[in-house]
Amino acid sequence: MAKDIYHQAVKRALEKEGWRITHDPYPLKVGRIRLFIGLGAERMVAAERDDEKIAVEIKSFTDDSPVSAFHEAIGQYDNYLLALEDEEPDRLLFLSIQNYIYESFFQEPFVQKVVARKSIKLIVYQPETEELLLW
Repeated sequence: MAKDIYHQAVKRALEKEGWRITHDPYPLKVGRIRLFIGLGAERMVAAERDDEKIAVEIKSFTDDSPVSAFHEAIGQYDNYLLALEDEEPDRLLFLSIQNYIYESFFQEPFVQKVVARKSIKLIVYQPETEELLLW
């Protein structure tokens, strides 16, 4: 299982925002199928005295074809979402993408339609500064 080239940048950015990395990667087992989401993280929500839990799939979109990378990312997101429903339904799933791809490819009307229709939760990150720009 290969980690995305920006895995460490996203991990550090989450930590800067107060998230505690609990899984690297976040393993799921559905029947005999093993899946691995990029990261699992938690943070204490003071008002509720409960943990907020997330899983983050990190994608760089460095392929020659952003459309192919998008198809792969959406397929993984869908599969991980279904697996989390069974294994840990209180953990929110996010797709993490770098700011450049968000500002270009993800502004295409078709891509926006897919993201909206599937209710995909995005985290946009800046890899060079290791910052989360948009949730």
